[in-house]
Parts: sequence; C-alpha cells; structure tokens
Amino acid sequence: MFNAISKFFSASSPAAEAPLDPKLAVAALLVHLIDIDGQTTEQERQVVSNVLQEHFELNKEQVEKLITLAHQKDSEAVDFYQFTSIITRMEMEQRIEIIAMMWRVVFSDGKNHEMEDNMVWRVAELIGVSARERTQLRKQFAPDS
Repeated sequence: MFNAISKFFSASSPAAEAPLDPKLAVAALLVHLIDIDGQTTEQERQVVSNVLQEHFELNKEQVEKLITLAHQKDSEAVDFYQFTSIITRMEMEQRIEIIAMMWRVVFSDGKNHEMEDNMVWRVAELIGVSARERTQLRKQFAPDS
C-alpha cells in the first residue's frame, strides 16, 4: 500500500515541480509589471511584445503564445519566486538585460508609477542586480533623461 501511495505522489509531482522556461519566467514578470498599476495600455502591451521578440529572437506567433501563457502563470503565482529563481541561474549580464527590459516597459507610457518602480526594485534584489546598476538603467530609460 505504501508503494502505491508513493508511486501516486511521485508520478504527479514532477510535472507540478517542473521548472519554467526562462522566457516564460521573464514574460510573466513583464505582464505582471504592466498590470501592477491597474492601467494597462495598448502601448505597454506592444512594448512587452517587442522586448520579448527582440530579446529572445521570437516571431510574432511565438510571442503571442508566450504572453498568453505568461498571463496564465502570473495569475496562478502567489509571489515572484517561481520566476526569479529561474532568472538567478542566468549570467549576470542577462539578468541586467532583464531589468533593462523592465524599465523599458515601465517608461513605455511616459510614467513611472510607484508600484512599477517597487516591482523593478524587488525583482532586481531577488535576481542579484545591484541597486547601482538598477538606478543607472532607470536613468537610461526615464523619459526626462
């Protein structure tokens, strides 16, 4: 009986614990970012699509599927850990590029809502991007720079 129970749990747990694809982790953070201030614009959606397409070298159809799945994963998530834990395995240069992508999305509507700013700060901390680097990137993408 113990073996039957053990087999049942081991058969169902690998799928539940399968790591996310890094592209999906980044996309989920970006779709969360555009929704965090409660005012998602078409311009923000387009910038998310563009940065994903450029960064991961995807075509439009692949990006649309990725964004759809990212919305689903984001709605299921209770925190950023399942996304950031994957990103921390990337090279530092890639993590810095992700923070740059986030700033590009934040400033796509010409505004920086405090909740957007806070999310970029939290994600940067979780993936090991320094406050100095985060601030430099913010200045780089801010419209008044």
